[in-house]
Amino acid sequence: MNLNIKLIEKAEKNHCLSEEELISILKDDSINNILFEAADRIRKKYVGDEVHLRGIIEFSNICRRDCLYCGLRKSNTNIKRYRLMPYEIIDLAHKAAGYGYKSIVLQSGEDLYYTVDIMKHIISNIKKLGVAVTLSLGEKTFEEYKAYKESGADRYLMRIETTDKKLYEELDPRMTHEERKRCLRDLKHLGYEVGTGNLVGLPNQSIESLANDILFFKEIDADMIGLGPFIPNEDTPLKDYKVDNFEISIKVMALVRLLLPDANIPATTAMESLNRNGRVIALSSGANVVMPNITEGEYRKLYAIYPGKICVNETPNQCWNCITGKISSIGRTVSKELGCREKRNMA
Repeated sequence: MNLNIKLIEKAEKNHCLSEEELISILKDDSINNILFEAADRIRKKYVGDEVHLRGIIEFSNICRRDCLYCGLRKSNTNIKRYRLMPYEIIDLAHKAAGYGYKSIVLQSGEDLYYTVDIMKHIISNIKKLGVAVTLSLGEKTFEEYKAYKESGADRYLMRIETTDKKLYEELDPRMTHEERKRCLRDLKHLGYEVGTGNLVGLPNQSIESLANDILFFKEIDADMIGLGPFIPNEDTPLKDYKVDNFEISIKVMALVRLLLPDANIPATTAMESLNRNGRVIALSSGANVVMPNITEGEYRKLYAIYPGKICVNETPNQCWNCITGKISSIGRTVSKELGCREKRNMA
């Protein structure tokens, strides 16, 4: 028997692999289907057949950061900037709750317009809808995170992007890896459900680095892990970088499911930008969350982190109908719960 098949069996049983074992599996494409099937079995065993839908409101594409891979970088002068007013954000959340969403994600660039008081107002009003509130606002102080939590925020998404410190600091000018990790520690300390994740296929990213990303997610016991394939944006310095990273992104996601069996793992939108069946493939390979865009109008196109973003010409209602249909087509159901991580006995 192929050694890597034995390693997959080990991971399915014990939810533990070393860096060397992860590297071995990541390098071996002959066992991909076996890996994906194992991840799907563990998904079914630990988190069941329900898929949690989390509606994303992308409320500002203004960002003070200058990350080389992101279309929202402050040096990008080719993008039309926007920000939604608090009442608009709250109104979108009301509509989303009406569609049936039980979880709302508030996501933006690092836009300093939204003070602590403004965010507290938005969070507390959305919490009145009886939904879970997730924030994805970038790096903040401990006091800011604390204020958001006291206003009702349940979760926070803070992707590490890569655990390779040198690569991270090359791609994120004037940002430090230690500060990123400080944010994650603070969020854990404050009792948030903490989401993190990485970009797969970055320039100069090694297989060893991807293995260490997976081990990092396990080390911090992340509650949610979002794994996105890197897609070069024509308005960034990495515009000419060539990628072929859909399959390796699914492999990383499947390995994360084996090592963190009860975590929430989304089938990311970027996967469907690379493969028309990307989210269904991801849901069949370990994922249990989908995060449709519930922003309205031209803003759907303007939150242009990467090119080829799907569903930008659809309405939020059309997105709801589309994704629920896809979920039903593979024998899964849409959850009516808030989608909190339920930690399970790994025995």
